[in-house]
Amino acid sequence: MFIIDFILHIDEHIYAMANAVGGWTYLLLFLVIFVETAAVILPFLPGDSLLFAAGALGANPNMNFNVILFMVLFFIGAFVGDTCNFFIGRTAGYKLIKSKWFGRFIKEQNIKDAEEYFEKKGSSAIILGRYVPIIRTFVPFVAGISQLPPKVFIQRAFIAALSWSLIATGAGYLFGNIPFVKSHFSAIILGIVFMTLLPTIIAALKSRKK
Repeated sequence: MFIIDFILHIDEHIYAMANAVGGWTYLLLFLVIFVETAAVILPFLPGDSLLFAAGALGANPNMNFNVILFMVLFFIGAFVGDTCNFFIGRTAGYKLIKSKWFGRFIKEQNIKDAEEYFEKKGSSAIILGRYVPIIRTFVPFVAGISQLPPKVFIQRAFIAALSWSLIATGAGYLFGNIPFVKSHFSAIILGIVFMTLLPTIIAALKSRKK
């Protein structure tokens, strides 16, 4: 499956993209980060691994890319995407949940997991959820459905998007081009995905046990 291959070998795909389209790489990666949360129905798009790989691209002296610009674009994409997602949930959340078309893309369990996460963590779930794949797509949507005050959401979403962009992209910039990291990139990406999914897995196991 292409999406799995893309995530596992995201460094190779991003470098191929950069060589093919040059400066348009900034826009394409920005759109991926924006759509991951804004579209609601595309939670499987790569997030953490993409930022890490982009950071490594920015650190490569043979490539003419600015890591600071990557950080700014990823921050904007994540923040605006979350905000769009929030207002979709706030204005049309219940209708979408009951829609058969929406149900083709989103499982009811995804919404329940996000609701439980949001109820357990409160408004801090907006910040913490940004670091958890799948969950980060649905927490803003659930926050909108719950009619969380927009001011509270925007404050939390700003912190979440900014910290996520700086940490994930910065880690790629600092470590992505180390020989050991480059030669074991797929394993490291799997590790990143596993570690970010671990809280969700633990919560699911606890819920099943109960």
